Amino acid sequence: MLRPDVSSTTPSAPAASSSSSGGAPLQGLRPFLGPQEIPASRRSAQASISSQPGSSGGAGDRSSSSSTGCPGFPESCPAPGSYFGNKRSYAANVVTSNFTFGTSSSSARETNCPQVLKTPLSAGNPQRSGYKSWTPQMGHSATSSSSVSAHSPSVIVAVVEGRGLARGEIGMASIDLKCPQIILSQFADNTTYAKVITKLKILSPLEIIMSNTACVVGNSTKLFTLITENFKNVNFTTIQRKYFNETKGLEYIEQLCIAEFSTVLLEVQSKYYCLAALAALLKYVEFIQNSVYAPKSLKICFQGSEQTAMIDSASAQNLELLINNQDSRNNHTLFGVLNYTKTPGGSRRLRSNILEPLVDTETINMRLDCVQELLQDEGLFFGLKSVISKFLDTEQLLSVLVQIPKQDTVNAAESKITNLIYLKHTLELVAPLKTSLKNCNTPLLKAYYGSLEDTRFEIILEKIKTVINDDVRYMKGYLNMRTQKCYAVRSNINEFLDIARRTYTEIVDDIAGMISQLADKYNLPLRTSFSSARGFFIQMTTDSAVLPSDQLPSEFIKISKVKNSYSFTSTDLIKMNERCQESLREIYHMTYMVVCKLLSEIYEHIHCLYKLSDTVSMLDMLLSFAHACTLSDYVRPEFTDTLAIKQGWHPILEKISVEKPVANNTYITEGSNFLIITGPNMSGKSTYLKQIALCQIMAQIGSYVPAEYSSFRIAEQIFTRISTDDDIETNSSTFMKEMKEIAYILHNANHKSLILIDELGRGTNTEEGIGICYAVCEYLLSLKAFTLFATHFLELCHIDVLYPNVENMHFEVQHVKNTSRNKEAILYTYKLSKGLTEEKNYAQPKEYP
Repeated sequence: MLRPDVSSTTPSAPAASSSSSGGAPLQGLRPFLGPQEIPASRRSAQASISSQPGSSGGAGDRSSSSSTGCPGFPESCPAPGSYFGNKRSYAANVVTSNFTFGTSSSSARETNCPQVLKTPLSAGNPQRSGYKSWTPQMGHSATSSSSVSAHSPSVIVAVVEGRGLARGEIGMASIDLKCPQIILSQFADNTTYAKVITKLKILSPLEIIMSNTACVVGNSTKLFTLITENFKNVNFTTIQRKYFNETKGLEYIEQLCIAEFSTVLLEVQSKYYCLAALAALLKYVEFIQNSVYAPKSLKICFQGSEQTAMIDSASAQNLELLINNQDSRNNHTLFGVLNYTKTPGGSRRLRSNILEPLVDTETINMRLDCVQELLQDEGLFFGLKSVISKFLDTEQLLSVLVQIPKQDTVNAAESKITNLIYLKHTLELVAPLKTSLKNCNTPLLKAYYGSLEDTRFEIILEKIKTVINDDVRYMKGYLNMRTQKCYAVRSNINEFLDIARRTYTEIVDDIAGMISQLADKYNLPLRTSFSSARGFFIQMTTDSAVLPSDQLPSEFIKISKVKNSYSFTSTDLIKMNERCQESLREIYHMTYMVVCKLLSEIYEHIHCLYKLSDTVSMLDMLLSFAHACTLSDYVRPEFTDTLAIKQGWHPILEKISVEKPVANNTYITEGSNFLIITGPNMSGKSTYLKQIALCQIMAQIGSYVPAEYSSFRIAEQIFTRISTDDDIETNSSTFMKEMKEIAYILHNANHKSLILIDELGRGTNTEEGIGICYAVCEYLLSLKAFTLFATHFLELCHIDVLYPNVENMHFEVQHVKNTSRNKEAILYTYKLSKGLTEEKNYAQPKEYP
């Protein structure tokens, strides 16, 4: 069995190999990232998951069972029953350049069970080619048009369910390909699998891995069916259940988890299903990445289902938490309201917090204390913001640093050099970040200041500076970064590297000189340009007076013209570009050797970056909350056993509207926990319900809220059923959709829930609608959940006679005379008042004919 351990055996030089996606191979060179190297004898066939006796039993299947196909990893197993029985992987397309799997998600979904295909490796390619690392990007704009563009899917999730008496026990393991952190979960779920679906929606996976036993033709499990129905645009891969092996999952944790998080072993050693999911996940990721994780390099955490509030995917969509329902491209969402982050990590943390608000009051108040200090101390606010905006994606940087490519290619070498420059850039920001936090007062900010005093930051930076030039830094632009990589290593460390760099400089100078001579020869305003695709080429901006016949000399080829701008090259320039690339390969090769040696020296200290990543992302999110407060009159929320909002308004509506939205009061207690809200269409009922939910979420993630005063009871679940335009039509399909949504709420709600239901029963006739609403209200009243129930059924308002904890509220409207048309019109005030509406038979649902 191959596990991601590395032997201390000194490797021999690997044989030359070609790579379709990774560029020319670097011969005689091994990536050296950890304290131990990978022996050259290691083959991908070693990646078999336990072909040893007794290893076939997976989680939930305690008996050993044989399976079809050879026991090895798919490189040596072309049978359809091999490790990757169903291959519809999109992840491989993301991670490697020229490696694609058999079917797309759309075509494979046409059958009840995904199509079983041969692994592509069986087509005579014994070694997967291609290694493509993720390159950290500079902090993105806080005003990105949508959360979708800022968060492209990069998460792979493995899901497994127990069998027999253990059915309903779920194990999950997920890893973000941009971040070296694994999240494990194990929990019991009911027949609706609400927790599973919600967790997967929050993760927004690129690909989901499940056992092949979950998808048997004509007999798929309910979990598999529900997941495929809810994630139609996600790619699925099914693998043999024997690879969901809890013993190997535990071994992976022992080998890969960094020391700071090793206590996770105590949390999960008896949680067989999440361990089983982990085993399958890591082996699969190793396969698609064509690399392994270095020993003691991953942050592995266990998260139960009790630490955060649950917001189901339908509620997240109803409330427009991440995506606007009218236009997915705009940022009129809660994420858009609060997102003033400067780093990708801060943006990701904000997104995950909005979808999973906290339920621990102490932690929330610690965040609120930080936001308060940031608002009161302008120096701290602007100082932190200035430093944070300079950070790259630290999590993504960590991810590529801890991976060891299985093939030595030019691309792999260039990637390691780039990442070392990014690492230097990141570490140089630690000192100014400490300076900004030096005089802070709140416990959380002090804790982050303390985490930055880790001596490992200085140790790594000093070791880097002994090899890398002081003035080498991250720069925008491909050519700028190429120059930084070429001259990254100090002079006199490698004599052959110095010679290669002089050769490269001479070639670049020759190119500039040649283009200057061509300009003089033809009397044309030629200039040297560069692009990553074309290399060096010639550009010219001119008019018809300089080029009357609109014809360039025949020496110039590959001519393209946009308006009066020409781009072209020449045969000699193409040859010089080839020489330049050859020289670059030599430089990268030798620089890589120096970098690998340096990385081997600093690797044992590199895990302090996990602390740094957490600090930067949290500070970025808290700064974003403070920034949002400066643009509006938000107040700090309190946490009691009451939901009380004085003059609160809708945060998204405020962003859209020219004028500030009408503010309203809300008061819900345990003795008056059920509000029935009436009023005609367009009076503001739906907006008000969404407003309450959004304020609740903002409070529970540690943000200030849009109100003059606010107090909240912690909600463990937030459920919404918001009326849509489809509900206006009276038909059976709309009615069934309503019933499914309500059934979901009734099955999963408890006394700690916040429930918002808008105009239930519009999909059926009046009598049935009233009956359904009455039954639902009585059940919810028995739960003691905080509930807001908007309705057009005025008959429902009389339920307060039987239940003293019911209170009627309504939105006021005024009737005004329209003198021009001699008709009466309705003026909407959007003000909420006590009592039921006086409007009679207004906007009642249609009757069946």
